[in-house]
Amino acid sequence: MQRVKVSLKERSYEILIGAECLEGVSAHVENICPSGTVALVTNTTVFGLYGEKLLEALRAKGLKVHTIVIPDGEQYKDYFWAYHILTEMLQAGLDRGSCLVALGGGVVGDIGAFCASLYMRGIALVQVPTTLLSQVDSSVGGKTGVNHPLGKNMIGTFYQPKLVWIDVSTLKTLPEREFLAGMAEVLKYGVILDREFFGFLEGSRQEILNLEPEVLQKVVKRCCELKAEVVSKDEREAGLRAILNYGHTIGHAIETLTNYRGFLHGEAVAVGMVAEAIISEALGYLNSDESQRIRTTINDYGLPVSIRMNIGPDAMLQAMARDKKARKGALTFVLPEQIGKVRIERDVPEVAVLEAISKVKEVENE
Repeated sequence: MQRVKVSLKERSYEILIGAECLEGVSAHVENICPSGTVALVTNTTVFGLYGEKLLEALRAKGLKVHTIVIPDGEQYKDYFWAYHILTEMLQAGLDRGSCLVALGGGVVGDIGAFCASLYMRGIALVQVPTTLLSQVDSSVGGKTGVNHPLGKNMIGTFYQPKLVWIDVSTLKTLPEREFLAGMAEVLKYGVILDREFFGFLEGSRQEILNLEPEVLQKVVKRCCELKAEVVSKDEREAGLRAILNYGHTIGHAIETLTNYRGFLHGEAVAVGMVAEAIISEALGYLNSDESQRIRTTINDYGLPVSIRMNIGPDAMLQAMARDKKARKGALTFVLPEQIGKVRIERDVPEVAVLEAISKVKEVENE
């Protein structure tokens, strides 16, 4: 298996990446879980695909496993379902020596980690991400959270896992739309940090879309390396880590205003990346060729580069003003200067933002 280390002193941990290796995580859980009791948090879809297989592997190690299954969907990443998970853990008698294993995509990983951070003030967490988006982004770095009607991920904590275990073979069962949504986060890493990687993604599109295991492992590993490097320098998003939010200021606003039903997270981020490149171009930071290259590559991966939604400019501005990067109501954006390099721009003029939004609402998908 390939290894990536997230260096955070006493909270350091490894990301292990392989193929056809899901059950192998059980040996690590056994070592991480002194009381021998495990909460396996997953959703209805993932449990049907991999739940029994992992459950059997964990029990074969002598672990007592309590399975908690939540519905599948972003709309279930809320305080109600977090409370449900915590209640089940209490009723099952889990203690401080127990471990929570989050098996699933970004929703399961976020809400599971949130509950692990709160239960008895924190128990061991193992992330087993099964979607591309969660493998390259949300399972790494320690952000946990649930959504609120007023904003995405507004209620949450920073809480690092003990291990992230990635089996790229789980991507075979991922619906194509979900896989492509994950590619938005992959492309993001190229734009913000690694021009060479962006070029690789342009040139390897067919191999990636064919789910070739070796190529997928390379993609996932590079994304994890880039995120680990950023998180190691700025765990709690005091500065540098904010660059990981490229595309997310507008993307989160789109998700919030469509009640997490109109777009998958990665789809909203894809539109956000296009719009934020347009903002950067308007402010003179990014040339038009680079902006077009970003848009074209996003479009080539089958991701949306425009939106059709009847939401007024005032509602968009209000949603963005509640963004976690905003300060005193001033809009803050991550803007590319070139592919591979971005800047954090505070107090971006509203007129530039509204103009960019109007352009992504007008441009038709190619």
